[in-house]
Amino acid sequence: MNPRSPHTKHALALAMAIGLGAFGVAQAQTPWPNKPLRLLVAGPAGGTADALARLLADGLQHGLGQPVIVESKPGASGAIAIQELKAKGRDGYTFLVIQEGTVTESPLAYKVSYDPFKDLKPLAQLTRTGLVLVANKSVPITNLQQLIAYGKAQKDGLDFASYSAGLKGHTSGMQLGQLAQLNMRHVGYKGSPPALVDLMGGHVPLMFDGLTTSLPLIKAGKITPIAVVYPTRLAELPNVPTFTELGYPQMAKAGWFAVWSHPDAPPAVQQKLRDAAMAHFRQAPVLAQIRTMGMEPPLPLTPAEMTADLQDGAAKQAALLKSINYQPE
Repeated sequence: MNPRSPHTKHALALAMAIGLGAFGVAQAQTPWPNKPLRLLVAGPAGGTADALARLLADGLQHGLGQPVIVESKPGASGAIAIQELKAKGRDGYTFLVIQEGTVTESPLAYKVSYDPFKDLKPLAQLTRTGLVLVANKSVPITNLQQLIAYGKAQKDGLDFASYSAGLKGHTSGMQLGQLAQLNMRHVGYKGSPPALVDLMGGHVPLMFDGLTTSLPLIKAGKITPIAVVYPTRLAELPNVPTFTELGYPQMAKAGWFAVWSHPDAPPAVQQKLRDAAMAHFRQAPVLAQIRTMGMEPPLPLTPAEMTADLQDGAAKQAALLKSINYQPE
């Protein structure tokens, strides 16, 4: 073949074009992930969400073959972390670990800068969790029947603490008051630790708290568990009844942590991340670790099923807030 002939030049140009096209296709089809992933946490370092994100990161690094960086971005009721996901999550390399209450509770209790049902998509449950009603050791109650009798004897009402106004720890106490015809008076705190300190110090007799923070104190005998807000008894508190068992089935809604993505992240990436997370959180050592944190195993719900649960939870929480005339802060 004469390299100077027009036919040869045309053939070479065509071959180069095909080669470049194939190179472009190869680039476009580079397997995901091909660089480190980020897991954002809408809470402080060392908190529950942070611990779960690090547990997830270990599994993803082994399952996907890339480093996973956990970044704590607390504040503004989760809005700081969510805004970061909105800005950086479309390419499928930034994800978020938060509790479902960031969707079902915070936007109803506070004025937030995000739309929970448009800006977030749940991919996979990591754990399920419930609240526990706990009492100061000096209060003469060890069960719900005694609590109700004690509460009705208090002319000025019965105080209870929660980790934040407008969230489930608050509305659970008000709901119990409505159902049991008690005058429950809310005392709000900024987080569980200061509330638990006052509970143990006798400044407030009761509290609805997350099991992760209360469980060590319960096991140490410093506070008394009364009942749990959860569909079944919790593995770490097998002798503590549910509110359903005690005649209050309205107080059974489970909370859960999940890994979330930007809704516009590539669908194949979302599925691959979901599969890797679910596989890791099915392993026996991981399940044992989350039980020591006072949490229950996740359910294999689809994103659509999780979204339906979120919508149900938000509707119920909105009704509770309306019943106590709560105004967003």
